[in-house]
Amino acid sequence: MPPHRQKTRSAAHAPKHPQQSPFSHSLPSPLFFRAEELPADAAYPHHQHLWGEFVYAFRGVMEVEVQDHHYLVPPQCGLWLPPDVAHRGLNRQAVHFSSLYVSRELTTALPQQVCALSVSPLLRAVLEELRLLPAPMPHSPAYTRLMQVALDQIGQARQAGSYLPSSNDTLLAPVIEALMADPGDARTVAEWAAHVHTTERTLMRRAQSELGMPLAQWRQRLRVVKAMPLLLAGETVENIAHDLGYASSSAFIAMFRSLAGVTPDEYRRSSGGSP
Repeated sequence: MPPHRQKTRSAAHAPKHPQQSPFSHSLPSPLFFRAEELPADAAYPHHQHLWGEFVYAFRGVMEVEVQDHHYLVPPQCGLWLPPDVAHRGLNRQAVHFSSLYVSRELTTALPQQVCALSVSPLLRAVLEELRLLPAPMPHSPAYTRLMQVALDQIGQARQAGSYLPSSNDTLLAPVIEALMADPGDARTVAEWAAHVHTTERTLMRRAQSELGMPLAQWRQRLRVVKAMPLLLAGETVENIAHDLGYASSSAFIAMFRSLAGVTPDEYRRSSGGSP
């Protein structure tokens, strides 16, 4: 599914922890890996570079703005940015992320457009190994081969569009903004339609065409994304389920497992969150 446009307010918000891109004119090597931990409310300014970049979050949720598109990608995906794409990275909660920079001549077999890519267990393991290893300069042959395996896996990854697409559609935008502010809002599609002065059928059609999925499915994805940083911060499953509008913890656990592939506690343990 393609990403969709959203009028964001983040550009007007001055982050508490502004960052700077590590390279401006050239890369130290054709492939270069870096990992970094950022506090909540950090952001990189709008910038672009001559090389591609694959962004992956080990913990937390990364957000990237590309022109008027807004990508929100949880840990089961990574985001591919081809060369020459102006973008801005930000995170609302603390995040541990990595970037694999790819020189232009190595990007010919990779997607030519910005897209979220599914992260295979092998790719995740290789990125984790790169994160733990020291990165000598110049790179050793073994370290370079490991980065090449990551590049090969990125080239074979399934495109996932945007995990949580958005839209500036006049009917959908107010609904999306309200749900982002309160994911536990349990209003039905019919109630949301009345709220934006349209019919239920029209709102359903807009959601399918603009978001690529029913509004109820989009809200489930939103709740997963909102739950992830809370789980890593040590919040109880019971409290998260209540805050997200679920009548029981078991209903929330079932929904989380169906979308994330693991239970909330399994996600917390695998991501190194607080018990």
